[in-house]
This record gives sequence, C-alpha cells and structure tokens, in this order.
Amino acid sequence: MEAIKGGEFVVKESKCDDIFITEEFTEEQQMMKESVIEFIDREIWPNKDRFENKDYAFTEESMRKLGEMGLLGISVPEEYGGLGMGFVSTMLVCDYVSAASGSLATAYGAHTGIGTMPILLYGTEEQKQKYIPKLATGEWFGAYCLTEPGAGSDANSGKTKAVLSEDGKSYKITGQKMWISNAGFCNLMIVFARIEDDKNITAFIVEYDKNNPNGITLGEEEKKLGINASSTRQVFFNDTVVPVENMLSGRGKGFKIALNSLNVGRIKLAAAGLDASRRLITESVKYANERIQFKTPIANFGAIKYKLAEMATKTYSNDATSYRIAKDIQNKIDALKAEGKSHQEAELKGVEEFAIECAIAKVYASESVQYVSDEGIQIFGGMGFSKDTPMESAWRDARIARIYEGTNEINRLLTVGMLLKKAFKGEIDLMTPAVEVGKSLMGIPSFDTPDYSELFSEEKELIKNLKKAFLMVAGKAVETFGVELEKQQQLVMNAAELMIDIYVAESTILKTEKLVKRTSESECEAQIAMAKLNLFNATESVIRNAKEAIFSFAEGDEQRMMLMGLKRFTKYTNNPNVIELRRTIADKVIAENKYCF
Repeated sequence: MEAIKGGEFVVKESKCDDIFITEEFTEEQQMMKESVIEFIDREIWPNKDRFENKDYAFTEESMRKLGEMGLLGISVPEEYGGLGMGFVSTMLVCDYVSAASGSLATAYGAHTGIGTMPILLYGTEEQKQKYIPKLATGEWFGAYCLTEPGAGSDANSGKTKAVLSEDGKSYKITGQKMWISNAGFCNLMIVFARIEDDKNITAFIVEYDKNNPNGITLGEEEKKLGINASSTRQVFFNDTVVPVENMLSGRGKGFKIALNSLNVGRIKLAAAGLDASRRLITESVKYANERIQFKTPIANFGAIKYKLAEMATKTYSNDATSYRIAKDIQNKIDALKAEGKSHQEAELKGVEEFAIECAIAKVYASESVQYVSDEGIQIFGGMGFSKDTPMESAWRDARIARIYEGTNEINRLLTVGMLLKKAFKGEIDLMTPAVEVGKSLMGIPSFDTPDYSELFSEEKELIKNLKKAFLMVAGKAVETFGVELEKQQQLVMNAAELMIDIYVAESTILKTEKLVKRTSESECEAQIAMAKLNLFNATESVIRNAKEAIFSFAEGDEQRMMLMGLKRFTKYTNNPNVIELRRTIADKVIAENKYCF
C-alpha cells in the first residue's frame, strides 16, 4: 500500500485497515497506560486542590516522579537516557498524564515537547550528549522562550538580540520573553534571538542556575484564569553570555525550529485533552445518575442525554483523529529510518509531513475539551460553578488550549495555507479533482437508489461528497483570488472548517468500522451511533460554512449552480434519526456510569 501524504485525505479515500485505533495498543503500551493511570489516581487526582492553590513546588515534585518513572524520556532514544519508544507511545503518555490537572499537563507538555525536542531534533551530537540525558530523567527541566510582548502569533518578529563577542567565543543575549511555562523551576531554556538584522531569528541553548543567574531575571508568577500551578513567568535577559557552541542548528534557523517544534506540540496537545474529557464525562454521568429532581435521576431527562451524547461523541472522535495522525507520523518516521535517515531527520520530516493534520487535531481537540467541561458544569448545575467539584477548574484549565501552540485562528489559517502550498509545489494534485467536481456540476445527477445495506456504505459515500464540496469551494476560491486568497481570512476560515469536519468525520467512521471488524455490530452499537452523529454534525457544519463561502465570491447563475452542487454533496439518501442516535449513546454511558469507549 502506498503511504498517504499529509493533507492528501481531501483527495484520497482511506480504508479502515490503513488507520490505527487505540484498541490495538500493544501489551507494552497497555501496561504503560495502566501505570500512568495508576500514578494519576494515586498522586494527582486526590491532590487537585494543591494545583488550584498554586502549589508550584507540587507541580515540580510531580514532574520529578514522572522522571523517575521514565515518562519524561518516552520518545528520547536509549543512547541519551530515554525509553526510545515510538510516536504512538509518546501520544499515549501525553494523553493519560494530562487527565487530572491542566497545570501538570502544561508542565509535562512544555518540558517533553518544546523544552527537549528542539535539542533532540536539531542539536549537535555534543549538545545532545550534554543535555538530553538530564532532561530525559528529570534531573533538569526545560523551558522554551519564544513569545515576547510584541511577538505572539508573529513569532519571527521578536526583538531579543544576540551580539557576538569580540573574541568570537560567545553571544550576549538581551531582551524580554513572556508566558514562559516552567520558567520558575527550569535549568535550561531554548531562547530565540536575532543576530544583527537577520531576516530570521536564531535559537540558543541557555543554561539557568538560580545561584549564578548570568544576567537572567524572572518576573513574578503570572496570575492566570487557569492552569494555576503551571509556573508561567516573564524572563529578562541582560547581557546573558552564551557560548557559540550553544547555538542550535545554525544562524537564522530559529524560525524553522519554532515552527516544527509547534507541529509536535500541536498533536500532543490534541492528546492532552483526551483523558481529561473521559474523566469529566465520567464525573458528569455519575452526578446525573445520583442527582434526583422531580423524583427521578436527571440522567433520565432528554436534555441531559443530549449533553452526554455530544460530550462522548466529541471525545470519541478526538481519540479517533489524534491516534490516526500519531500512527501516520510513526509510519513515516519508520519508513524514513528504513531509507537510512537518522533518527533526527526521520522524526523531523515525519512530523513535518503531517503538519496539516496536527493543526486540525489541535483545533478540534481544544474546542472539544472546552465543550465537554462547559457542558459538565451545566449538568452539575449550581454545583458545577462551585470550586468543590472538578468541573470549574477543568473549564478554566481547558481554555488555554485554544490559545497556545498557535491560536486556533492561526491553526485554521495554516491548514488551508499549507494545503495550497503543497498543491502549488505539485506535492498534492488538488486542481485535477477540483476541475472534475466543477464539470460534474454541469452534468445530470444520478437518480438511482444505491444499495446501502453494508455498514457505513452511505456514510462513506457522503464523506466522498463532502470532499467534493470542499474542492468546489477551495477550487473556486483559488480561481477567484489566486495568491491574494490569504488576505481573505474569513473565507479561508470557512474552508478550514470544512477540512476539519471532513477529516474528523472520516477518522471516526474508519475507527468504528475497524472496531466492528474486531468485534461485532451489536457490541459497537453506541460507537456506530457516535460515528453517525459526528458525521451528521459535520455535514450541517459543511453546509453552513460552504454557503458563507459561496455567498462571498459567487453570484447569479454561478452561485445558484454551486448551491445546487452543495445540496447534492450534502444530501443523505436515508436521513439519520439524530435524536435516537443521541439516546443510544447516552443510554450506554448512563448504564455504565462512566465514559466507556
């Protein structure tokens, strides 16, 4: 089978056998999952209030314990003191470590991702030998200093300066960084600064010792909406001396490092919302089963079932999407290694290949966990607003996920921008299928009634048609605006929404189909309902976003033709009974008294 390229899902059909699902974890991965859950249940969940009370020392202590368990070095090769496990295992640990507290999730993600990965992926052999073993074991903690008061989404506009010494042996770094996770207890910082008037920033490895600060001062801990015990401070550099050998990857290469580090961060952030969502649903359904109003548990009410079903469906779809991407990245890394590429190069190219999907997962997951926590508060009612229940802190912790690793707006713009870039470079043929779709609008549609007796046959046909709707809209947008398209941000956001809806819906259908093959339709009744519900929601979203786009750039006969095409591409032969689907999902969750998928 020819491996799918990143972004190619919009023009290619995937089979369920091509994707990975969490039910396929190896025995080793299953044991790892259980040990992380056990750690969270023993050490973290009972101490949630310590995180809420800004106990930064407890966050650091918890991180050290994760280091002792080897969980800070999951993806670090064994020669540098890590466990050397694959990308899927890295995702798994990120998923379950993040279950109970956004503070710990942030500290863990910042350290293992953007704090360690730049050295692992871009460092020289000497740099890796010197720093990675300390970071992999938790002897040292890492931080990542990119954002500045005037440089957020526009990361390359930073003003921090690096000036070469007269003897050419060191650089002096001067500037200000803000929103730096782990700043309060880190020993090493990846710092981005500009040399002279270079177009692009440069990255440096900067050691930090509280007793010998070398011109580094830290601001006070930020007062934040959530992730209360995640150490977040401003960092000031005043003639901080950094040896030339601590430059990372070469002068002017910092922007590239920043972008690729964020790709890894995005997909891991998608996983980081997963077990938090599972646990929030479990807490919500337990409460709904216990809370009696009008002489009956509130779980029996249709309005509550609606919430539980949608919460479960978003979480299940996030699971399907995130792990599908993780395995695609893993496969690409393995293929590149088999070709003789180094670990560094293979990992870099593997993640870079699926940058579009990483952005999609980040957006979908961060908005899903926010939805789940918000509806969790609603199910708890007044109690949900109280600090005595876990919902209130979960809702505040979830909010940051839509901002860091690139805001969701930036990520939406990126999905379309990266796809078009691949098309212009000839890496993906978008125009041929887009032209075909355009021609098909002129033809007479078939009025035959297809045979949809096989499970998901109609749903898969609909996904194919949703891809045609995307190609119709994107093709016309490119034709109308050309290279100026990126200035049409609202339109690009509409197109991005279509891509997200299609990818998540396809991932959820494929996961469920694979699951049914492993078990049976009767055992997967609720999962089938979730796959169908997710597709219905996606289709409704496609209709709305495609209409907005069409109204913005087409008029007269052309507009009418495109709207007719949209109607054709989003039409069910057999309309799903959406209320019944939700009831099936909710009844399963209510009967199990937990999230059970």
